[in-house]
Amino acid sequence: MIKVAIDGPAGAGKSTIARAVAKSLGYIYIDTGALYRAVGFNAKRCCVDFNCREQIVNTLNNLQIDIQFVNGEQRVCVNGEDVNDKIRTPEMSLVASAVSAVSEVRAFLFDLQKNLANSNNSIMDGRDIGTVVLPDADVKIFLTASAKTRAQRRYKELIEKGQSVEFDDVLADIEKRDYADSHREIAPLKQADDAVLADTSDLTLEESIELIKNIIADRLKK
Repeated sequence: MIKVAIDGPAGAGKSTIARAVAKSLGYIYIDTGALYRAVGFNAKRCCVDFNCREQIVNTLNNLQIDIQFVNGEQRVCVNGEDVNDKIRTPEMSLVASAVSAVSEVRAFLFDLQKNLANSNNSIMDGRDIGTVVLPDADVKIFLTASAKTRAQRRYKELIEKGQSVEFDDVLADIEKRDYADSHREIAPLKQADDAVLADTSDLTLEESIELIKNIIADRLKK
């Protein structure tokens, strides 16, 4: 099975680009960020104090996360409920960052991620895929863009979904998430030594997709 690992900061377009590339190549796309959002969603529903590690860990005891693929698209279910749309909010981005810093949460999701990748030709994106989850990936890419560019993209996406947000708030969330992801003790966000850096700050979505496809093709030839 061919495994492609794409890491990068929040709002870099990993999900959109990886999904498009996977569809083009006939791979499945595994959005690991959605798994952490699902854990955070469940913890939020349980009214935990996100500063309390023990409370977060306790929510894992009765948590069942299932991944389904509908017409090639990943859907995330929490205890039998499809929460795919509910976890795509700025608030869920922040709670995902909070729970991802807990080692027990990462261990809880580790096997699920590995099993999905080992069963299919896949593209998996996240924060620590190339460094921790799939260190043996055939292709590793670190996808990034400037914080302002990422905030502009995320703001546009949220507005198109009908959400009421302010650009400055979206930018602040991006910067807060960057700091939290890169400074956590457990599996911090960083570029793997053998990953290809792909900066899409000045690229359109179509150009970004082509860039990633070209990197994958080039690496697989080697």
